[in-house]
Amino acid sequence: MSPPGSLGTSDWQHHVVVPAGRQLLTANQTSPDIYVFCAGWGFRFLQMPDGRRQILGFLLPGDVLTGSLFSGRLHFSVKALTAIQVSTMKRAEIDARVAMNLDILWAAAECCAGEARTADETIAALGQFSAEERIAHLFLQLMKRIASRNVIRDERYRVPLRQQHIADAVGLTPVHVSRVLSAFRERRIADLSNGVLEVLDLRELQRLGTLDGA
Repeated sequence: MSPPGSLGTSDWQHHVVVPAGRQLLTANQTSPDIYVFCAGWGFRFLQMPDGRRQILGFLLPGDVLTGSLFSGRLHFSVKALTAIQVSTMKRAEIDARVAMNLDILWAAAECCAGEARTADETIAALGQFSAEERIAHLFLQLMKRIASRNVIRDERYRVPLRQQHIADAVGLTPVHVSRVLSAFRERRIADLSNGVLEVLDLRELQRLGTLDGA
């Protein structure tokens, strides 16, 4: 699969533009590239035989698709949630640079370790949390990542998720997600409207969604 909307910059690095809703990568597809998100939101997911989907994680600007660092075949698919811009770099070129600069390898290892910790926390939340706690945990995860990249004012975060995306990420139905979001709004905990998450009671959101020791 050749990169959609490629904006070539060199013989080993390209910028790829993908419209919202378009799939960037398909599970078990082979690729010689490493992928870095530069703009927009995407997500990694597994598709079940009966059509159900589990979102494994959301991809924000600055994220490296860690699965592409060491393997040419990914076990998951990647889709653009909004319009995205992705930098693709030839893995062979990066491997050559790593041989000359081990700092690159340590940076890659740090990315993988961070993703593994997030995955462990998500598994714990999905296995032990109630519906409200799962969604609160997802919001807190996203808030932390967004705040590390942007200046946040008045506890308002740009979160372009629909109820279906939240449902697929936390293992609930869209109807159940709608009920939880309505409850959050009525209890003045948080309000997700028009792609913006406004946190009204951070302490309560943290009480609901924080894991012990997290």
